[in-house]
Amino acid sequence: MLRLALGLSIALGLMAGCDRKNAATGGAGRKVTLALNWVPEPEFGGIYAARQSGAFARHGLDVQIQPGGAGAPVIQRVAAGQIQFGIASADEVIMARARGADVVALFTTYQTCPQGLMVHRQKGLTQIGQIFTADLTVAMETGLPYAAYLKKKYGSGNAKIVPYDGGVARFLADKSFVQQCFIFSEPIAAQRAGADPQVFLVADAGYNPYTAVVVTRGQIVRQDLPLVQSMANALREGWEQYLRDPGPANQLMGQLNKTMDAYTFAAGAQAQMPLIQPAPNVPVGTMDAGRWQQLAGQLVELGLIDRAPGPAECFVNVLVGTIGP
Repeated sequence: MLRLALGLSIALGLMAGCDRKNAATGGAGRKVTLALNWVPEPEFGGIYAARQSGAFARHGLDVQIQPGGAGAPVIQRVAAGQIQFGIASADEVIMARARGADVVALFTTYQTCPQGLMVHRQKGLTQIGQIFTADLTVAMETGLPYAAYLKKKYGSGNAKIVPYDGGVARFLADKSFVQQCFIFSEPIAAQRAGADPQVFLVADAGYNPYTAVVVTRGQIVRQDLPLVQSMANALREGWEQYLRDPGPANQLMGQLNKTMDAYTFAAGAQAQMPLIQPAPNVPVGTMDAGRWQQLAGQLVELGLIDRAPGPAECFVNVLVGTIGP
């Protein structure tokens, strides 16, 4: 452990020297790719803020941000060495590790998972479990771990579970319709269309994976720790900037994503803030070994993996100066 800590200190010292040299000489920085798993939206605000504010450049990085879309194979591309960094969820990381992929998380955007179920407020529900005992139609992507968890915990009861097909049109037309959502997206669209949506977070049911985590290969951590540290620190600066003032990054993302207007960008940024930093003393981006261990155990119980990778296999805590938990 002492040898590991000493090696980390030396690596960080070298990295700091490189950053100072880059800032002093105006160098372009090291070119790396960061692939998103969706299009530019508030969930990636801190990444674009890191570009817009110069945080990437200050840490010696020239980051190419690649937008994604439905089914984007981000974690597979990272594992295959096609890109250095990507966005995934913690349960994806654990399942990939369990199947032999050398991927690790270095930064999390959300401390609380923003995935939820959206119901009409007039139904008068007070907790997420009531959704499955009421006479409702529930649209979920049943192949996702969160849906498997909810079905195992609550069963289907009186609810009819159907595939989720995107959008909010059916929600607007049917007061007995419930659908999966992200707190910064579908509820805002439904509200703007005249509905009164109520969101129950999946985290309230006990399934709370770190979400929108930045991942890399374990090989990069082992062989190029300063690069990983630079990325993590730049992301933290970017997210801290975005939480203070999301406007500039929202404007940048709006130029890249014409399907989302300025109001929705602003409302989404506001809605997600308490999930990114629940309290002022919670450092942005850091992760806890206990959370990883609990999540891995849940995935084993759901039958999605055969073994639970240890936390040290799944994440690297470079933001606090130590490797692993």
